[in-house]
Parts: sequence; structure tokens; C-alpha cells
Amino acid sequence: MSANEIYLRPAQETDAWVLSAIHIAAIKALPATFYTKKELLAWRNYRDKPDDSNILKSMKKENFWVAVKGDIITGFASFIIDELIGLYVHPHYQGQGIGRTLVQHFCNEAAAQGIDKVITTASLYAEGFYLRLGFIAIKKAPHQLRNQIIVPVTKMSKLLTNTTA
Repeated sequence: MSANEIYLRPAQETDAWVLSAIHIAAIKALPATFYTKKELLAWRNYRDKPDDSNILKSMKKENFWVAVKGDIITGFASFIIDELIGLYVHPHYQGQGIGRTLVQHFCNEAAAQGIDKVITTASLYAEGFYLRLGFIAIKKAPHQLRNQIIVPVTKMSKLLTNTTA
């Protein structure tokens, strides 16, 4: 495997701090276009520095997979059966197919369990990304962040007629 190749592996508890750092960096890189600065701050749990506590709690309920390039974790996805819960790629690695690879893995995992449709709740920033991967918009909806702030999102789904995203 070359240093530029992306490979996926299940996340480990020892990855939680890095995943928190990626989550914060990805949200900090977003412009206040679709969401206010206050909403973006709430989305990253009012954190400027990584804190693995929320990721560790989520790891008990969700499947977490990380994308690794060389020896660097560049992004991650979390999901439960047929629902993609989270997808984050560090801003330095965006546009390199990492998000697409993680979504494809999620779809393949769901298809392997006999699931024929998957869902996700996309931020308004990510809606176009998911549309390009074959998801369809179901409806705009309010989404409550952990800290009670409500933000608009798009509920989306994708039929799994084959195993590619």
C-alpha cells in the first residue's frame, strides 16, 4: 500500500481524541453560510480543543470506522445498521475521496446485512455531496444538537440496488 492510499479500519477507543479533533476542525472550517456562528459553535459542543468524552459515549452505541492515509486518521464515519449518523473528514484531506469511501463502506455494510435502503441526516453543507452519491432528499427538518439548539437539516435516503455508493 502506498502512502497516498486510503484504507478503512474499525475505530478504537484510543482514536477518540483524534476523532474529536477532526470533528472540531471540520466544523470550524465551515463558513457561516447555512448556519450561524452560534449554531456552528454548538455543533462542535462549544469546543475549540478535542475532548474524547462524547466520541467514547457514541462508540458504545454506534459503529465507528476511520479512514487512514499513510499513518494519519483523515476522517471517520459512524452508523447504526441502516443510518449514517456522522461523517467527518479533516479539512486538509477533503476532496480526496475519503468521504465517498466511508459512505461506500457504510452502504456495503448495510447491503451485506440485507438492508435495501439507508438513511442519513445531512447538514445543509453536505446535502449536495450526498445527492452526488445517489441519495435523495426526503424533507427538510429541524435537528436538535446535544445542547438543545435546533438547526435545519435534510433527511435523505438511498436505495441499495447494488453495493456501490
